[in-house]
Amino acid sequence: MKKRLFLNVLILGTVVMLFNSCAYKLSLNGASIPVDLKTIDVQFFENNAQLVVPTLSQTFTEALKNRIRSQTSISITRGEANGTMSGAITGYSIAPVSIQATNSNVAPIAGASRLTITVTVKYVYEADKKLNFEETFTKYKEFTGDSASQEQTLIPEIVKQLTDDIFNRAFANW
Repeated sequence: MKKRLFLNVLILGTVVMLFNSCAYKLSLNGASIPVDLKTIDVQFFENNAQLVVPTLSQTFTEALKNRIRSQTSISITRGEANGTMSGAITGYSIAPVSIQATNSNVAPIAGASRLTITVTVKYVYEADKKLNFEETFTKYKEFTGDSASQEQTLIPEIVKQLTDDIFNRAFANW
């Protein structure tokens, strides 16, 4: 009986010591954030795409900050920080993905179109350089009809997909 109790206490002690030595903090959203990563500087993402939407830079940058704020305990600061996220919007395009036939005297029109946004992101975490990356993320949404009337609803949907991918790449290590 005493031998079994001693064995159970030994196993429990080993498990507690193992978990105390972990260098990553796990959260319910699947993120594995280094314990030392307390602050991050999310810099403004300039819109360097050929086709520029005036509010896209601000919309994207704030969405990325909000994603980090709402899903982690990391503080977002300006300047000195444990980590830095920077980059630029490098692509914004609307292109037809299907053609719709018209009568013989009129040129064909787009049956469906695709709005695509591309962002280049550089993430630097000096304490663990294995987590650093510089990658390009691209997302799109297809739509029918006039792009001008749908652009303002499509942009937030695409930005959400992009920020999810960037967050997962930086903090869920996929």
